[in-house]
Amino acid sequence: MFSNVFVLCTGRCGSTTFAKACQHIQNYTVSHESRISLIGDQRLQYSQNHIEVDNRLSWFLGSLEKKYGDCAFYVHLKRDIMSTAKSYAKRLDSPIIKGYSESIILPKQFNYERLDICIDYCNTVNANIELFLKNKSHKME
Repeated sequence: MFSNVFVLCTGRCGSTTFAKACQHIQNYTVSHESRISLIGDQRLQYSQNHIEVDNRLSWFLGSLEKKYGDCAFYVHLKRDIMSTAKSYAKRLDSPIIKGYSESIILPKQFNYERLDICIDYCNTVNANIELFLKNKSHKME
């Protein structure tokens, strides 16, 4: 039995539904994006027997490795890249895509379509998660 389960994903891939389904698991608590307003050590301070579903964890993989390493169970929740990207592209106010497009890749210097930015975001996040999970013994996709 693992004391913690982390569901890693891009977002827009069923994470809210997955968290709701996990509420039926009797020996674990479950939350969706429960610590998003916290920083530092508090950001990853989860109670034992807890399932955390949070797409933002993909930005904290180094810290997640240091704190939990191979002692947790990891789920990589995936959805078809194009469907996920189209879902993000419809949400003009998505903070993740806004931050990615305006602060990381700076598309105003180029002429990228919003959908292309969303596809790039999804591919980048999935690649980061896949590399993080590469040496994990306890994982599922």
